[in-house]
Amino acid sequence: MNNKTDTPITVIGLGRMGQALAGAFLEAGHPTTVWNRTTAKADQLVAAGAQLAPTVGDALKAGSLTIICVTDYPAMRELLGASDVALDGTTLINLTSGDSTQARDTARWAEQRGAHYLDGAIMAIPSAIGTTDAVILHSGPQADFEAHKPTLDALGTVTYLGADHGLASLYDVAGLAMMWSILNAWLQGTALLRTAGVDAATYAPFARQIAAGVAEWLPGYAEQIDSGSYPAEVSALETDARAMAHLIEESEAVGVNAELPKLIKAMADRSIAAGHGGEQYPVLIEEFGKPRGD
Repeated sequence: MNNKTDTPITVIGLGRMGQALAGAFLEAGHPTTVWNRTTAKADQLVAAGAQLAPTVGDALKAGSLTIICVTDYPAMRELLGASDVALDGTTLINLTSGDSTQARDTARWAEQRGAHYLDGAIMAIPSAIGTTDAVILHSGPQADFEAHKPTLDALGTVTYLGADHGLASLYDVAGLAMMWSILNAWLQGTALLRTAGVDAATYAPFARQIAAGVAEWLPGYAEQIDSGSYPAEVSALETDARAMAHLIEESEAVGVNAELPKLIKAMADRSIAAGHGGEQYPVLIEEFGKPRGD
C-alpha cells in the first residue's frame, strides 16, 4: 500500500474494530491520537505509540483526519454535539454501522457545523484491518475522499461509491443480504443431505461450485433488470417455480424445514399470477422491490 504516513490521525471509539483501525494507522507510521470513554481500552495503543486525548475536543484538534467508530449514530452525535467540541474545519470519516437515512442526516448535521464528512462501512473483521482483505466503503464528496485516500489506504482496500452519503450503508446491507442468502441456501442443502448421511464437509465443495456458477449469471441478469426486459433465455419463471415446489416437497418428505423455499415460491407465484411466468428469473426484482408482499 502506498499510504501517506505524515498525516496525523485521530480515532474515536476503541472497541475491537476501533482498536484495529488505530493499530493499522500506527503500524503505517501515522501519528495517531485516540479517545474512548473507557480509557483502559487505549492502553495497548498508547504502549505502541498512540497519544490518548483527555477529551473528544482535544482528540479532534490533534488529527487532520478523524475516524469515528462507535456504537451507533446517536452515540456519535452525542459525542460530537457536545458544547466543547468544535467541528468547523475538521474532516470526519464515520465508520459506525447504521442505515442510509442516518448517514444522510448525519452528513447534513456535520456539514452544518463546518465539517467535511464522509460516511463509510467496514466489510471485514478486525483482524483483517490493515490488509488488502479488508474492504472499506466510502461515500460522500469525491474530493474529500481523494484528498485522504493515500492515508486511508493504511486500513485496507478502500473504495469510493459516490456522492450520496447513504451509499456505503446501502452497499453494506446489500452485501449482508448476499452473505446470509448464500449461507442459508447452503444450510438448506446441508440439512437435506444430512438426512442421507452426507456430512457438511462432503457437500461443501459441490455447493461452492454451484454458488460460483450462479455468480457468473449476475452480469447478464443485471442487464435484464436495468433494461426492464426479461426474455427467458435460460428458463422461464414458471419452470423455476415447479423446481421450487420439488424442493419444498423433498424438504417436507425428509423432515427438513421448508420455510425458506416456501417464502421464495410465494414470491414467484405472485409474479406468475401477475403475468410474468414466461419471463426469466430476474423479473422477481419487481417483487423484491415492493415494501410488502402485496
